[in-house]
Amino acid sequence: MKDVQSLGEALDRGERRAVARLITWAERNDPRAYEVIGTRYAKTGRAFVLGVSGPPGSGKSTLTESFIRKLRSEGQRVGVIAVDPTSPFTGGAVLGDRVRMNDHATDREVFIRSMGTRGHLGGLSKATSAAILALDLYGCDTIIVETVGVGQSEVDVMRVCDCTLMVMVPGLGDEIQAIKAGVMEVGDVFVVNKSDLDGARRTARELRAMLDLNHGDWRPPVEQVIASQGEGIELAWAAIDRYRAFMAEEERALQRRQESVKYELLGLIQTAIIERATQSRPHIELIDQLCAQIAERTLDPYRALQHLISTLFDLETTSSR
Repeated sequence: MKDVQSLGEALDRGERRAVARLITWAERNDPRAYEVIGTRYAKTGRAFVLGVSGPPGSGKSTLTESFIRKLRSEGQRVGVIAVDPTSPFTGGAVLGDRVRMNDHATDREVFIRSMGTRGHLGGLSKATSAAILALDLYGCDTIIVETVGVGQSEVDVMRVCDCTLMVMVPGLGDEIQAIKAGVMEVGDVFVVNKSDLDGARRTARELRAMLDLNHGDWRPPVEQVIASQGEGIELAWAAIDRYRAFMAEEERALQRRQESVKYELLGLIQTAIIERATQSRPHIELIDQLCAQIAERTLDPYRALQHLISTLFDLETTSSR
């Protein structure tokens, strides 16, 4: 309790070490992290959270660095959560985006944290939501969440961020793959990075044509940028600001936030059930037994699930009827 109180007070004072420790606790699933955040939850919700996603090699980190430079020129405090693949040997983040953002390493108003996915299927770390809240409490005006850019991560980003920026690049054949992955429905703003390469205009044109055929009240804009040279950054951020203005109308932002909270709560429920099932030796043995019966076709997975849930929560089972 003393550690929780002292860390909370340090966080209230805006100490960098406090937010770093809080995120570390969250990554370790330490209950103290959620106690610190929980007692201050009413103070959150002030930061703008931007999700940046796209295929590997599209220049997400370079674009993020350009955004940091722009936001700092406006006097904003910026937080960055770079979600990287987890090393199978150390459990740590493999890519280490802080290495790619050395220009801001000494800026006290920029907090950059690399986090490993730790096996989370969606590409986002389990502790990402907690880290966002921690940086919000720390006083960040804008928080950028950069994802691995594979699998389901784009959908996960949409659910925890206020705006999702999809980064595309010419020459990788990702346009068709983007359609297959449902990315067109996820992105709120699109940018074609590395627009000095051949085919950039064609890529942007194709994206606009596809978005014309499939959008609701908001038609996502497509901007061309060369992040390595800082070109198009102002246009890209202006598109993000237009989306923010659109969401501010008719309480759209509140509706999106409610959907985000629902997704987050369901994720916490799922995590809690898995932890309850895997942290007890009897439960682990029961799961092994049920799996063996399912494999032998002597039990179907639906009744196995019913029996497991009943056991986990001490409910009267009806599977034997």
